[in-house]
Amino acid sequence: MVHITEELVRGRAEHNECEIFSLEEVSLHQQDVERIQHLDRWCRDLRILYLQNNLIPKIENVGRLKKLEYLNLALNNIEVIENLEGCESLQKLDLTVNFVGLLTSVCSLRHNTHLTELFLVGNPCTEYEGYRQYVVAALPQLKCLDGTEISRSERIKSSQGLAEVKRRVCEQEDEYVKRREREREGAQTEREEEKKKKQPGFDGRWYTDINNTWQKEKPPKAPRTLITDEGRVMNVNEAKLDFSLTEDEENNAIILEVEVYRHMDTSLMDVDVQPTYARVTIKGKIFQLVLPAEVKPDSSTAQRSQTTGHLVLTMPKVEGEIKVTKPVTRPARGTQHEHNISPEDKKR
Repeated sequence: MVHITEELVRGRAEHNECEIFSLEEVSLHQQDVERIQHLDRWCRDLRILYLQNNLIPKIENVGRLKKLEYLNLALNNIEVIENLEGCESLQKLDLTVNFVGLLTSVCSLRHNTHLTELFLVGNPCTEYEGYRQYVVAALPQLKCLDGTEISRSERIKSSQGLAEVKRRVCEQEDEYVKRREREREGAQTEREEEKKKKQPGFDGRWYTDINNTWQKEKPPKAPRTLITDEGRVMNVNEAKLDFSLTEDEENNAIILEVEVYRHMDTSLMDVDVQPTYARVTIKGKIFQLVLPAEVKPDSSTAQRSQTTGHLVLTMPKVEGEIKVTKPVTRPARGTQHEHNISPEDKKR
């Protein structure tokens, strides 16, 4: 597990002479962080916090950041919107490409009266019938949802037939929870099978080297966390590769383009498409992404682009799956995730 340490935060505070107590902005993206911690004690004046492209499963330990205006948690493993009530100044929240399936959890943001922008693109809940109407009605302070402005007429229409929309949303949530449970069971089975294939761990045995001297065996490296003990599949990008996830509406398919190195031999890549996620192994490094809709592995294809050399996965959706309406693109390596950031944010 990668922890948020004082050394890590100070290293990202060069613009503030490495002082963290008065820090107003910090970027901890692409650090493989698995838990939000310490920042609410060390950096109480934070106004902008970038935590995109990590392995964070839960929103926590940010409630004391009273001045926080912008929180970016895109490309993580978050399932529920929670624990943000104490962020009194929060204006913008980015949860693009996570695992939020409990749409009703957006109601916890009602206490954030200054919240005007919310991004949920690429989450399972955005596929629900009545998704946008429900969110607009639940959060009257919101001015922009998923990059689209909420008009006055839309606000008025959102309250019409709301009881039926809420009922339907709850039904879809129940269906999602049951499907996720089936996915966890399947992933747990796969995880157990992977464990059986692994070589036995270090047991203190000795061996002789080429000089016929006795040496102690080295312990194996810790296994990667691709699937949790609960069977939840993780988003992983060990190679820090750029990628884009789009939809082919005409063929009802999901297109995943991974920007592998142009001159890399295809034999160094291994592709594994499962109904709910895709995994690409590149020279021993794992790229794994949970898909926004269930696909057909047997009908999926993988090929290199003749123009860019990128790896392109075409994955037909299972019949009856709701289509994704908006493409999602991962930010370039070493840059901050800045789609639809206001001019004020960029100046900070």
